[in-house]
Amino acid sequence: MPSSASAPVIVWFRQDLRLSDNPALSHAVASGQPVVPVFILDDKVMKGGASRWWLQGSLEALAEALAKSGATLVLRRGDAAEEITRLVSETKAGAICWNRCYDPVSTARDARLKEHFKSQGLEVQSFNGSLLAEPWELSTKTGERYKVFTPFWKSLAAMAPFPHPLPAPKKIRGHSLASDDLADWQLRPTAPDWAAGFDAHWQPGEQGAQTRLRHFLDEIVMRYKDQRDMPGIDGTSRLSAHLHWGDISPRQIWALAQMHMAAHEGSGRGVDGFLREVGWRDFAIHLVFHWPEMRDKAWKPEYDAFPWKEDAAGLRAWTKGLTGYPIVDAGMRELWQTGFMHNRVRMIAASFLIKDLLVDWREGADWFEDTLVDADLAVNRASWQWVAGSGADAAPYFRIFNPILQGEKFDPDGVYVRRFVPELAALDDRFIHRPWEAPGLMLKEAGIELGKTYPERIVDHAMARDRALAALEAIKSS
Repeated sequence: MPSSASAPVIVWFRQDLRLSDNPALSHAVASGQPVVPVFILDDKVMKGGASRWWLQGSLEALAEALAKSGATLVLRRGDAAEEITRLVSETKAGAICWNRCYDPVSTARDARLKEHFKSQGLEVQSFNGSLLAEPWELSTKTGERYKVFTPFWKSLAAMAPFPHPLPAPKKIRGHSLASDDLADWQLRPTAPDWAAGFDAHWQPGEQGAQTRLRHFLDEIVMRYKDQRDMPGIDGTSRLSAHLHWGDISPRQIWALAQMHMAAHEGSGRGVDGFLREVGWRDFAIHLVFHWPEMRDKAWKPEYDAFPWKEDAAGLRAWTKGLTGYPIVDAGMRELWQTGFMHNRVRMIAASFLIKDLLVDWREGADWFEDTLVDADLAVNRASWQWVAGSGADAAPYFRIFNPILQGEKFDPDGVYVRRFVPELAALDDRFIHRPWEAPGLMLKEAGIELGKTYPERIVDHAMARDRALAALEAIKSS
């Protein structure tokens, strides 16, 4: 660390917006030097509207927590590399540290910056603050990178116990510096305020993450294995956005989950299933780190020859939740109203766009990245390619979700559909996922007129399935 008693240490916050278990922050505080906590908004990188909504809350919470500890969060906006270089010059910092990001743009940028700052005589340290294991720490017995989740998960879980989460520093030696006003960034929409309903569902920030995790472990995890696929039930952790922005770390989740399992006999099945999903996030980041081209191209190259269909009307109906398939429409409306979609329904909605409409998976991935509060590039792209059949460890190309049967299996009483597609609320359970089959009198009594109060199906699933299989078979045999 710098020898001058006044030379500050810059802590560059990115997707680690918390004080506890923050290795970069702990390292800086331990030096005894003044600490400059910085967040830079780079509009070339940060694009998702719903993610910006979440970022506002996490930054507010981070700034408040830092202030209580004696430091001030410095906000800057612009090209991240240029701004952090300017800050080093302004502060005459002797050291800079950050927790690593793993997307292709960030890793290339950070490598260049680390080399540049070291050549200027600065101490530069980077840390793992967002994964259970670094992407380069896991490989097969033959030294290859994992392409299938189950062996990856076995290898990851075998590394436990993971390092114990670091405590939040009680006192931080601050350093005064000019900062942008967060309000001037206008991260949240106003005209119109399409995120007006988000506040009822989310509490961004470190405290919100801890509260949600404890609620999940105390109230939900025992039933997680059985109910995680039921969108009408509060049966999942809903921690994905907290993880994306680093309100909480996977190590914290792992440690608390293990403590809960030790204290509550019989919770192991749920905890194990939950931690497996945390591990899948590591796997997605592992994939995109080692195969960065998969953010834009099919991981299996033959899928780049897929005969995608230009269907602007179908894509628009899908985004608005007006496809005529209730479970798909409920998911797309949940996404718009809350910035979130239940994971099972994400798979159903994605399959419908890709395989029923033959719309390029990248169109769907882009929409999710703009509308999800948890829009993580690696997880989103890996998930869409899984559904498309073009990714690593992907679903078989012939797996095509039937939106009717999926709805009947995972939302049998129509609770989820009625919540987000209220125009169908009065329809009998037998027809809630297939309203076009309901008798005319029943539809009339339920106040439903197909094509007017609720749309007709934009495509026949049976026909669409045959069409998709033919297209998929063509590229397989070419």
